[in-house]
Amino acid sequence: MPTNQEPKKMLEDLLAGIRSGDDKVRTEAWQSAGALAAAAVEPLAQVMVTESGEVSRAAKRGLWQITRTVGAPRAGQKPQVVQGLIELLDSRRPNALRREVIWMLSEIGHDESVAPLAGLLSDVELREDAKAALQRIPSPRSLEALEKALTDAPEDFRLSIAQSLRQRGRQVAGLACVKLRPVKQTAVKPL
Repeated sequence: MPTNQEPKKMLEDLLAGIRSGDDKVRTEAWQSAGALAAAAVEPLAQVMVTESGEVSRAAKRGLWQITRTVGAPRAGQKPQVVQGLIELLDSRRPNALRREVIWMLSEIGHDESVAPLAGLLSDVELREDAKAALQRIPSPRSLEALEKALTDAPEDFRLSIAQSLRQRGRQVAGLACVKLRPVKQTAVKPL
């Protein structure tokens, strides 16, 4: 059974590897992040937003590695990683990080992710990503959140939500399909 020092040492080694100037060391580090799972979520997010260039990208790749590792069938720590990701959606965090987290949750989130993602539907910068994540989460709650958002959303966002509902198999009356919406001015009159 591992001692408390071993996971702490593993995390320190991971972060040192991520920050390494050696491409091979950095790559090996982010590829091994899945083994630490929930313990590495917050530290990697911190590196992602405070470092620059390849170090930031390696931290992001490490977060994705964790997401994909715990998303595998019979993998452990998925609830803990999902909770850690949800905490990263805090509005004080940079939108670049929050956007990545939204997409991570779209892969491994379920009912527990719906309310935090639905809360982002009012954020003009992140609403399309949040809507797409809700569309991807296979839960009746995510469908309910999209249906509620359709009634509450500003006019310029309603067509997009309607399209997500259609993708989930719902009929949406009164709103045109986005595929039928002109993208540029034309002289052609509708039938």
